[in-house]
Amino acid sequence: MPVQSLWMLFASFMFSIMGVCVKLASSWFSTSEIVMVRGLIGAVVMATLIRARGESFRTSLPWQHLWRGAVGSTALWIWFYSMNKLPLATAMTLNYMSPIWIAAILFGLGWKRAQQRFDWGLALAIGISFVGVILLLRPTIHADQWFGGMLALVSSVLSALAYLQVRRLGQLGEADQLVVFYFSLTGMVTGLLGMLLDAATSSSALAAQAPTRFTAHGILLLVGVGVCATIAQMAMTRAYRLGRVLLTANLQYSGIIFASLWGILLWGDLLPAMSWAGIGLILLSGIAATYYNARNTSSARTGKSAGEADPIAAEA
Repeated sequence: MPVQSLWMLFASFMFSIMGVCVKLASSWFSTSEIVMVRGLIGAVVMATLIRARGESFRTSLPWQHLWRGAVGSTALWIWFYSMNKLPLATAMTLNYMSPIWIAAILFGLGWKRAQQRFDWGLALAIGISFVGVILLLRPTIHADQWFGGMLALVSSVLSALAYLQVRRLGQLGEADQLVVFYFSLTGMVTGLLGMLLDAATSSSALAAQAPTRFTAHGILLLVGVGVCATIAQMAMTRAYRLGRVLLTANLQYSGIIFASLWGILLWGDLLPAMSWAGIGLILLSGIAATYYNARNTSSARTGKSAGEADPIAAEA
């Protein structure tokens, strides 16, 4: 397996820590505040890094960044909204369908261009991983929750488009730090707009608790969200830019495993046998994808074009 794809494992681990911070911080702060601080910290950290390297904020791909930021932020907000309408396990499972949509999009591109090969083995591994997610989370949707379910599905489709756009930006030669900076900036702006809307409509019940919310504990949780999200975004961007896209998408499922382990360690969650079977499927499919990809990498070095080795490389 290309070492670059392992960046997604690290990204998933950092995202899981971010999830813990979000879960804890949600008792004190609204979604708008968490999203805004997450984007603010990411933008500040990346701006500092870019300046320290003596690099420029200029980009020749402003519309590409705007598309990635708009789609990614919209997916995030829709997913948060759907979590208020659905059981958490259901919302997470539906959101984790994004790798399935990535496989479907790549299949469509490969079929349209005819000459490009589609990685059926990796796509099958992704499908098996999703079965593992279902066994692990055991989601259910009641008749009155169909709207929230549809929103979660839409969020997963938008997430898939955002991930592919990250890959496209990398193929076009954009630096990782600029990709993360402009996405963080977009998240900060949308979070700020959400806070202003909350204030205007008095929809946030947490607003009245402002004097007691901003304790050292609460601030540390917000900082944890921003720092972990920024590190995870950098690792994810690198994985999608340098790794094989379907293998990277498959490794994204490891976030479910990390989240489950945090649940056991911090909240004493006890997983039934079916959940552990789901974890086993996720791990086995990841191993299968690794061997499949290693075999294909050796054949790709024998003279195949970049487009054949990577189904979306030709988009560049």
